[in-house]
Amino acid sequence: MRIVIRILLGIAVVWSLYWFGVGYAARLGISQWFAARTDEGWQAEFSGISTTGYPVALITTLAHPVLAAPQTGISWRADTLTFDSPAAWPGAVSLRFADTPQQLSYLNQTITLTTADMVADLRLKPGPALELHRLALTVGPWRFDQMDVPLLSGDDLILAVEQQESPEVYTIEVSSRDFAPGDLARRALPGTDRWPQGFAALQIQATMRFDRIWDRRALEAERPQLRGIQLRIAEAQWGDLRILAEDGDFMVDSAGLPTGTITVKVDNWQQMLDIVEASGELPVGLRDSAERSLRLLAGLGGDLNTLDVQLNFANGYMSLGPIPLGPAPRIVLH
Repeated sequence: MRIVIRILLGIAVVWSLYWFGVGYAARLGISQWFAARTDEGWQAEFSGISTTGYPVALITTLAHPVLAAPQTGISWRADTLTFDSPAAWPGAVSLRFADTPQQLSYLNQTITLTTADMVADLRLKPGPALELHRLALTVGPWRFDQMDVPLLSGDDLILAVEQQESPEVYTIEVSSRDFAPGDLARRALPGTDRWPQGFAALQIQATMRFDRIWDRRALEAERPQLRGIQLRIAEAQWGDLRILAEDGDFMVDSAGLPTGTITVKVDNWQQMLDIVEASGELPVGLRDSAERSLRLLAGLGGDLNTLDVQLNFANGYMSLGPIPLGPAPRIVLH
């Protein structure tokens, strides 16, 4: 019996030393990472750091973290950020965000994000690069405000990212229930004040190929850039207006210009045209010609209320079927 007790005490001592050692290493690694970003010109700081969870978990909490990248003009701050992982493998980590408001800023614009139960579960591959294998972000009720005016909200938000056999390829799925434009968004979309409060559907499923894997360099240096997208489905339904994009397959060159096609179906497309016209994006006098062209395209599919066409990207321009839309957007991650 004494031998058993000594063995158990020895295991407890060894495990305690391991736990405190790993906890110290985690705090040191986080502190050094923030210090390295400061040396690069970032604003990277926190007011305190602590570790709890003994004996089976490592729960490291940062108080009042702030990150601001000078090259992008983007900054983020929160009351707390918690790293929660099993003591046996710190690479399986959950990032738990404060339920109190977080601030996101871009240049001189600041948006407040209020969430409940916002957790990002990360699965990192062993090694110093901390290569991302899987990410699952789940958020309870959330809301974006700008100057105390509601901008966007939803009952939940789910983002799932998983690395494929080719390590630079990731599947991505996004969905949100009761996604709702707020007052600011509705002001930018005139004519929607009588529309339902929230979207009946909002989802995206795609496979994306990047020029390199996502690892710690994605935060420390340049972001990986998209080089190919296979869009399985992107759906948004708001009131009677429904936009469905699927079977998209296109490449993205080094300048961020896409080349390829996406099949797009728009139910009750006249409402979309009303929004574009009311917002001022459709030049005065072009409503009739635009409606005639779209009605012709809809007629080719047999239903005048539904557009079923291809959105084409080529040579830096985009078109809806045979109708030119202008320069294509550049897809560049900053």
